[in-house]
Amino acid sequence: MFDNLSERLSQAARNLTGKGRLSESNIKDTLRQVRLALLEADVALPVVKSFIERINERAIGEEVGKSLTPGQALIKIIHSELVSLLGNESVPLNLRAQPPVVIFLAGLQGAGKTTTAAKLARRLIEKDRKSVMLVSVDVHRPAAILQLERLAGEVGARFCPSDAGEKPEVIARRALEESRRQHIDVLIVDTAGRMHVDAGMMEEVVRVHGVAAPHETFFVIDSMAGQDAVNSARAFDEKLPLTGVILTKADGDAKGGVALSVTEVTGKPIRFLGVGEKTEALEAFHPDRMASRILGMGDVLSLVEEIESKVSRDTADKLARKLKKGKSFDLGDLRDQFEQMLNMGGIGAMLEKLPLGNLGNINQAALKDTANEQVLRRQVAIINSMTREERRFPKTINGSRKRRIAKGSGQEIQDVNRLLKQHLQMEKMMKKMSKGGMKKMMRGLPGGRLPPGMAP
Repeated sequence: MFDNLSERLSQAARNLTGKGRLSESNIKDTLRQVRLALLEADVALPVVKSFIERINERAIGEEVGKSLTPGQALIKIIHSELVSLLGNESVPLNLRAQPPVVIFLAGLQGAGKTTTAAKLARRLIEKDRKSVMLVSVDVHRPAAILQLERLAGEVGARFCPSDAGEKPEVIARRALEESRRQHIDVLIVDTAGRMHVDAGMMEEVVRVHGVAAPHETFFVIDSMAGQDAVNSARAFDEKLPLTGVILTKADGDAKGGVALSVTEVTGKPIRFLGVGEKTEALEAFHPDRMASRILGMGDVLSLVEEIESKVSRDTADKLARKLKKGKSFDLGDLRDQFEQMLNMGGIGAMLEKLPLGNLGNINQAALKDTANEQVLRRQVAIINSMTREERRFPKTINGSRKRRIAKGSGQEIQDVNRLLKQHLQMEKMMKKMSKGGMKKMMRGLPGGRLPPGMAP
């Protein structure tokens, strides 16, 4: 998300870095670049105008002029205004109420409400240790009811059955009664969507909302739908007391215009981002972190949190102890690393959270291509086709063994050779790290050390 915008804005930021003096011309040129970048990202024109005006007002004042590092001061202003544009602060779920806490999802057809309902349920079950019930009041699309039932089973949530012949209000009332009877903590209501906003749809969703009396009312919006989606959010906000927005398909949106427009237009904060098709692909939205990512400053804090939640500490500790004893990094260890990367969404997802400046001249697009999910799965398949001894002693893998491994994994011999070469490079790097090389590597990072809780 924000790929094109981030590239343009981070370039503008790099041009300012280190400048001892900023003229009115410098500022004007930078703001012109920012304005063009935002317009290309499909940000609403009124939002762009007010955003640029706010930056200009602060830039021509004392804030930049009296700074010892005016270039950095201007970048700081742009960052600050981006945070403001994105909603200033992250807003956690309101779960402090008498159970069941009701979460109500509204939006247009195809925005991803049903999948989002399952993602929210999974997050509440795994992170907040809550019992969750899902119910669909989409009587216009029976397939949506079946889809939600299947997803409920996948994420470990209860499901309240519903039928296309019932009235949505009746289903909502029954789901409330059932969740109270089963002592459920959270009830998530998935509503019907339409291809566009119409009077009948709005009347129905308002009636169901009145019965459900939710604590959180989210408008689910497709981030690739453009400014039409933002206008729909405004129409829903006029009828329903929205408490926030959930952006879906953010991983497929290179522009990010909806994210930068919806809060300003509706006055409602973005609460979550859908970043993939899997049920675990839902991130809490943090305006300050997202602003840093847009400006190419990375989002190391989110990366650390993701590592802590998705990377197996036992596997990491086992590898650390093994290397400390002087044992080699074998192909079984490499497979463990690949599987950890898959849990994290692959190298591409990790790169998005790293400061662009720290990657030097590395071609990020090429790096993403060589370590995407498909490639990682193929490499795991190759290692799984090896015997236990071959994984422990890669040097024993000769030509005939390579042919057998390639055939067993459905790959080419060249793929096996590439994997063995990659393992050799990783083994050398691990040896350096086990001999104190990690500390040297850390000196190149901002602050010269790892974040708290990740000491080597």
